[in-house]
Amino acid sequence: MSISLTLDRIQCLAARLDPYTRPTIHVAGTNGKGSVTCIIASILRASGLSVGRFNSPHLVSVHDSILINGQPVSSLAYDHARTLVLNADRELKTKASSFELLTLTALQVFEVARLDIVVVEVGMGGRHDATNIIPNDCILVSALTAVDLDHQKFLGDTIELITEHKAGIARPGKPFVLGPQKHPAVEPAARRVVESPGIRGHFTISTPVQRGSLGVESCSSLFARPFVLPPGQPIQFHSAAFPSPIHANLPLHGAHQLDNLALSLSVISTLLTCTSPQIPLEISNRITSKTVSAGIDTVSWPGRLSFHRLPRSIIKGSPCDPLTVLVDGAHNAASAETLASYISELMAPLEPRSKLHVTYILGLSHSPPKSPSETLSPVLSRHSPEDPRVKVRVATLRFTPPEGMPWVTPVAPSAIRETVLQLISLSDEDMWSASDDGPVDGQLQSALEWAEAGQAACGECEKLAVLAGSLYLVADFYRLLEQLPGGSVRSVGAV
Repeated sequence: MSISLTLDRIQCLAARLDPYTRPTIHVAGTNGKGSVTCIIASILRASGLSVGRFNSPHLVSVHDSILINGQPVSSLAYDHARTLVLNADRELKTKASSFELLTLTALQVFEVARLDIVVVEVGMGGRHDATNIIPNDCILVSALTAVDLDHQKFLGDTIELITEHKAGIARPGKPFVLGPQKHPAVEPAARRVVESPGIRGHFTISTPVQRGSLGVESCSSLFARPFVLPPGQPIQFHSAAFPSPIHANLPLHGAHQLDNLALSLSVISTLLTCTSPQIPLEISNRITSKTVSAGIDTVSWPGRLSFHRLPRSIIKGSPCDPLTVLVDGAHNAASAETLASYISELMAPLEPRSKLHVTYILGLSHSPPKSPSETLSPVLSRHSPEDPRVKVRVATLRFTPPEGMPWVTPVAPSAIRETVLQLISLSDEDMWSASDDGPVDGQLQSALEWAEAGQAACGECEKLAVLAGSLYLVADFYRLLEQLPGGSVRSVGAV
């Protein structure tokens, strides 16, 4: 099945359904848009508002792509909205795509719930993405996170072309906030779209956040016994929307999350200060410095630099410590670079004589022209074979193909293995690969067993497993986690 980027089908289908009227914040970008929607929604919920959030792809089930007040939509509410959408699709013979059907289902769920405000993540691109069906009158503000090369087959092969697609969510006369960017070409390309004669939106660049202080010297506790989750990131933020600086502790890990937080807070500030259109008073009156801080302090975003401790029961009778797994949906060069930087940060506080045993568990989506080497190089190339402090092992496997997305296929484990060996020198005993053609079920369990056995054999060295390469592999991990005693997607960092 191919992807056809057009709004024709969904516009026809939406016209048959009850109109969508919820005040909405719309977020596009290559990397970070999920984190931004999560942070914004957490702040709005802490402000006492009823909040809907739509993210894709889902993790464990389709229900967790549609959230109401932080909880996955109920089966009853989902099935009701889905039936309405499917019936209309059959009657009109629109043959809408899976994502178009899911988007309309989410909007119907939010409309029926009569939520105060909704935060929506773009699926791919922007201008022709199904989420861009949301009426202009509903959009309070649009935002664009970091833009990088991804989905070139559909969006273009330059940063400028990709930016123009993503900035296409800008709405006439509405505020548009641009997040921090590493490519200088993004800002002028986005500005051209937002300030074009047909849009004339209010273009704003996000205000940076500053690192705060914990008040005491903090050190990494990743390898402490007992395990303690590494501390969050203290921040402060100045804005004309608030009489005093915002102080909070961001629990999301990685320096890139400070950029995501900066965009999120700039969106909130824009809501409160932009006069055209003015945010409804029933929303603006609820948002204060205290509620913003509370929302930041309590944000949770599984699958993005998330820590988990797997019980010793992975290998029956194993005497080793629980397996520490850093889970991240890094799926392109930019997000892989972010993951690599964070791993380097974790390693920095280690004693000079300490040894670290890192096991990478990798699964990738087949997404030309993006290659496995482009995704894996930022992470693996940082490990030098001459570094006696670090031992690297790698497992390669497939993920479960997501339901309703037949175009998403995993890269063969043998192909990932070949790429790994081109990037880093490893012995046969330090590589494990699942079957290219056998059942996917059990591959992740086997990879984790192999990782745990290898770490048990390394004795007293520090140990970390890193699961990355695709959010669909992350989804398999969370499904497995929920089957283990005491396991939960939401037990991020729990021992």
